[in-house]
Amino acid sequence: MPMIQEIDYGTPVPVTDKTVSLTIDGDPVTVPAGTSVMAAAMMMGTAIPKLCATDALDAFGSCRLCLVEIEGRRGTPASCTTPVEEGMVVHTQTQRLADLRRGVMELYISDHPLDCLTCSANGDCELQDMAGAVGLREVRYGYAGENHLEAPKDTSNPYFTFEDSKCIVCSRCVRACEEVQGTFALTIEGRGFDSRVSPGGLDFFGSECVSCGACVQACPTAALNENSIIEMGQPEHSVVTTCAYCGVGCSFKAEMKGSTVVRMVPYKGGKANEGHSCVKGRFAWGYATHKDRITKPMIRKTITDPWREVSWKEALDYAASEFKRIQASYGRDAIGGLTSSRCTNEETFLVQKLVRAGFGNNNVDTCARVCHSPTGYGLKTTLGTSAGTQDFASVDDTDVVVVIGANPTDGHPVFASRMKRRLRQGARLIVIDPRRIDLVKSPHIQADYHLPLKPGTNVAMINALAHVIVTEGLVDEDYVRERCDLGDFESWARFIADERHSPEAVEDLTGVPAADVRGAARLYATGGNAAIYYGLGVTEHSQGSTMVMGMANLAMVTGNIGKAGAGVNPLRGQNNVQGSCDMGSFPHEFSGYRHVSDDATREMFETFWGVPLQNEPGLRIPNMLDEAVAGTFKGLYIQGEDIAQSDPDTQHVTAGLKAMECVVIQDIFLNETAKYAHVFLPGASFLEKDGTFTNAERRINRVRKVMPPLGGMADWEVTIALANALGFPMNYEHPSEIMDEIARLTPSFAGVSYEKLEVLGSIQWPCNEAAPTGTPMMHVDRFVRGKGKFMITEFVPTEERTGPRFPLILTTGRILSQYNVGAQTRRTENSRWHEEDVLEIHPFDAENRGILDGDLVSLESRSGDIALRALISERMQPGVVYTTFHHAKTGANVITTDYSDWATNCPEYKVTAVQVRRTNRPSDWQARFYEEDVALKRIETHVNAAE
Repeated sequence: MPMIQEIDYGTPVPVTDKTVSLTIDGDPVTVPAGTSVMAAAMMMGTAIPKLCATDALDAFGSCRLCLVEIEGRRGTPASCTTPVEEGMVVHTQTQRLADLRRGVMELYISDHPLDCLTCSANGDCELQDMAGAVGLREVRYGYAGENHLEAPKDTSNPYFTFEDSKCIVCSRCVRACEEVQGTFALTIEGRGFDSRVSPGGLDFFGSECVSCGACVQACPTAALNENSIIEMGQPEHSVVTTCAYCGVGCSFKAEMKGSTVVRMVPYKGGKANEGHSCVKGRFAWGYATHKDRITKPMIRKTITDPWREVSWKEALDYAASEFKRIQASYGRDAIGGLTSSRCTNEETFLVQKLVRAGFGNNNVDTCARVCHSPTGYGLKTTLGTSAGTQDFASVDDTDVVVVIGANPTDGHPVFASRMKRRLRQGARLIVIDPRRIDLVKSPHIQADYHLPLKPGTNVAMINALAHVIVTEGLVDEDYVRERCDLGDFESWARFIADERHSPEAVEDLTGVPAADVRGAARLYATGGNAAIYYGLGVTEHSQGSTMVMGMANLAMVTGNIGKAGAGVNPLRGQNNVQGSCDMGSFPHEFSGYRHVSDDATREMFETFWGVPLQNEPGLRIPNMLDEAVAGTFKGLYIQGEDIAQSDPDTQHVTAGLKAMECVVIQDIFLNETAKYAHVFLPGASFLEKDGTFTNAERRINRVRKVMPPLGGMADWEVTIALANALGFPMNYEHPSEIMDEIARLTPSFAGVSYEKLEVLGSIQWPCNEAAPTGTPMMHVDRFVRGKGKFMITEFVPTEERTGPRFPLILTTGRILSQYNVGAQTRRTENSRWHEEDVLEIHPFDAENRGILDGDLVSLESRSGDIALRALISERMQPGVVYTTFHHAKTGANVITTDYSDWATNCPEYKVTAVQVRRTNRPSDWQARFYEEDVALKRIETHVNAAE
């Protein structure tokens, strides 16, 4: 496959129905009003020379290379900054223009190294291209005068190099940092001859640069270039695929040499990211070929035995025989399976199919339940569908942005950049979060309201906001009357109008001044199109489902669902959290969120699969672990999930795993759960498989294989092989056939096929006869359930309480450079930014405990204790501490409890009562972990040496 070439129009092309007709070089052309002359010329195939212009950025007009002549106008205006006009006559190629362009290029080249043959950008350099385009054959000025040819390099960033001597000061990198990323880390320092790009007077690594790669992508020379290009040279072909990190679902071109990835370039045609990226997707893909990869199947009789490498057949036959033995000894329900939000829709669908039809039970669950299952429950109950209401582009029409329990700049950075751009354009912002996240105040952005509520009081807060809207007459009565169930609304309105829900009444609970709550409520209700974006700080609570319903209530009562710029929008954590839920990974639901007790649905699956299916829900992960400890659950097939690190109450999780007789792990690394496994089946990274992911906006994106699986099989092939070994035949030649089965059995996917994805690029479900090209916005004319249902959202305090022994509240979250349990990002240079998890603590709480910045502290809860470094931070409020969970050695989930959401069992990660004190040693759990980790490293070394 050749390199995929994307057209650069030089300036953004407006989206408008109004058109303008003009003549360029004697040919007529009609373009959208507001288009630049440069872009208009490119639309008809005429490339005007340029250096400072690119269609990812607004026109700048500094390089003076794109000059044109326009009849009736004096001079030679820049085509990038000149908008088209009706009847305009433009000339792009005249002798006068040719002379001017050569003169401009001559000046650029006079202060530029002429090492083109050895330059890392050779073959991909716009300066080189433009010198050829204008016919430059000599440089009369020479190098006798002062120049920048000896300017130093900045190699501080692990992923790219800044070579100042090759910078032409076009400002594209600075503008990309401002306009695309919104970080404002770069500037032009100095004036005239002394002008240079600077990351705030520091080196790139020490600056505010977030390594998103936008500057590298924008640079027209080798001034900013990927280290992988410097080391390996230019790629020779490319494949479009989808990032396997967060739920934004960015599209990338994997640029290759043979089967080796040279770099990942954000794809402009990707509708989720439109050519932008973050440090993880852009640069942190090296884990796919890391030396820690396990590429041979392994088995062992007990978890204290050493691993033994075996053939695929022996490993699969052993796993199948063990599962059969367990079921014969303990019963059909003694085994189960876990699907992965890391794997494709097709792979997830096959695992739940294997469990239901091959194992003969509904004991299937997924990591999606421990993060966003309340989203599914809450939105389905109120609106009728278990997913967000808008596409990402909708934020461009938002007037009031509400961010609740999410940290987009760290967790969903590409969408955060789009959101920040809208905020810079004038949208208002409300942040509801215990912590002062970056969005509260950052360059050119400041929240109108930050409501730093106490963890665990989300429902009290949402009720207080709704109380203001109802009691102050801010309800959109026409919308409610037309779109919602009036009986439910009236009952809810009476409930919410009760004085106990007023901001004043809940102020002591939430810790937020009543005046701020009232101001935020009025802004949300009256500020125009209002959109709620939320994350795990909403769902990972004992009242997660209640809170989701509360947000839906708030949106419905103000008419903020079913129109552009509005809605209730979950920011999904992992790349296929939405898809794993869609595919039927919960014990009570088939694909498409249909309950297993529904006779018609079940009979359809039974007919297609040819086996009887259970009509009662199976076990969730916590139930499986409880039953394992009790001695009745004995076998588990885990595809691409690490419950020993990611699930709450680690010591209970490991006790359950130890009690099982056959744990089968399918993964790319020996993760924490693999310490308790009996069979290890090598998995495949996203670069080694075909399939689809579904992102947070319900967008189904293609994943395309760019290199052969290192273990020999993609994950979908492994599941098929295991099913066949168990005696339940599965026969698929390609994931497209699995998608065809999904479409046949799942109404919201009925119109989805690989052929259609190739044509459209991506599809947002539902895609069916009523919406053959997909549905960017849900609930436009009516709710999926018919009438919107207001739900009573009574605030019930969590059972996890602070007290004299545990006076602080611990909440958890993520950081930009690391991802989830860190299995991928810890095996990349991203660890340079975050080498260990730390405990953020407010100065007041630190001073009371005699804690200094960097001290080792003990963090203890009712579940256990760990030790980690303290980071004294004004981001925190007194009484609340915060940590991340990216490093297995930290053991953050040793601390968290087994409390969970009342409706879905989603763990309450965000509220744990703790005490913090200084210490001088790791915890007992950490000491045991280090010993086990040393043993695991010996195993990995042995396995790698054997290869």
